[in-house]
Amino acid sequence: MIVRNFLSWAQTAPAAQRAEGAGALARAYLYSDLDAHARRETEIALMSLLDDPSPLVRKALADNFASAADAPHAIVSALASDQSDIASPVLSRSPLLTEAELIDCAAIGDAFAQSAIALRARVPAGVCAALAEVGAREAAISLAVNPGADLPDFSMRRMVERFGDDGEMREALLSRPWLPATVRNDLVNATAASLTAFVVDCGWLTGERAKRLTREARDKANVIIVAEAAERDGRQGVRDLVAHLRASNQLTATLVLRSLLSGNRDLFEAALAELSGLREERVAGLVRDFRGAGFAALYARAGLLEKYLPAFRAALEAQREYADVNGGEAKLSLVMIERVLTACEEINGGELDKLMALLRRFEMEAALEEARIEAARFAAEAEAARIIATAQAPEIVAPAAFNDSFSSAPAFEIAIDMAAIEAELMPEAA
Repeated sequence: MIVRNFLSWAQTAPAAQRAEGAGALARAYLYSDLDAHARRETEIALMSLLDDPSPLVRKALADNFASAADAPHAIVSALASDQSDIASPVLSRSPLLTEAELIDCAAIGDAFAQSAIALRARVPAGVCAALAEVGAREAAISLAVNPGADLPDFSMRRMVERFGDDGEMREALLSRPWLPATVRNDLVNATAASLTAFVVDCGWLTGERAKRLTREARDKANVIIVAEAAERDGRQGVRDLVAHLRASNQLTATLVLRSLLSGNRDLFEAALAELSGLREERVAGLVRDFRGAGFAALYARAGLLEKYLPAFRAALEAQREYADVNGGEAKLSLVMIERVLTACEEINGGELDKLMALLRRFEMEAALEEARIEAARFAAEAEAARIIATAQAPEIVAPAAFNDSFSSAPAFEIAIDMAAIEAELMPEAA
């Protein structure tokens, strides 16, 4: 009788009061000790409220049923397909919605509804794949920052394909822990493409120069990614990344040589195995005997340029001798580059000019990096010496009249006089 009276009252009550009544009825359904008949009548009344013309009424139902495991599934499903401000509480929290329902709601929902799904406490891989494929930018960012999202690698790569030119999207993906090396590589490429387009459109660099700079920056980043993949995922992580680099036409002789000259042999061995089709154990044995005919045959089978073979042999020789020169950091070693340059200069008859130009760019990059590090060290040492000298200098307490005489003096005169005082107190410093 109470439910029937409620339905009769709801036909003429204002929208705000109907919303309050809908919320009270929903709470009664969830928390009151109703018998089977009263429970069925209450459910019918709640179902009828789904046709209420006021969104306030449906919003009240959504707010009360959003987290309830005992809510009527049919009502929750209907609310999940409502307009986004009504559906979002249910989409983001309801434990009743199945993976298939969430995928369907993601396909028909707007960015607000999709973001609500993406921010659920747990987002299954299938739902992640659907959002990565059809979700709006805001939903993709929400998915990327959600630690409870079971994001497959291919879904992250799809998100990079769709929104890689968006800096917020790239930052969101980079914030995820244990980001796969292949996805990091895709993010590097997306960043490089975005920066290239920007500087070329601004007229700051020519197209060719911008492409070279971004290509070299991308290779530098890939060497770092390879080193981290080897440390975190072992040889399998490097193999997966090399296969990805080959599929995306990034596995070049320049990248492999840069890796060797940075003290990293993992990329070189994995690249030879990928290109030659031989087992990695066999490749590693041939690389260890890089002066032998077996290594030359492996090099040729991998399809690398024969004229560059001496450079790779010199790089392997230099790596054997200076393996620890970088202290484990994935950066170009100046001493190794100079060793390879010397070896190539001795045999160059003009056919290695392009390689020599590349090595000179490597040399310039390594020299600049070393200069930056040394300059920072010099500055730090100078600052430390200044702090020590200041701490050891006797404190000068001047009379008030002395201070007053300087209060109106020009700044440069004060500096000169203070320098003279310091020289008199500490003549050895002068």
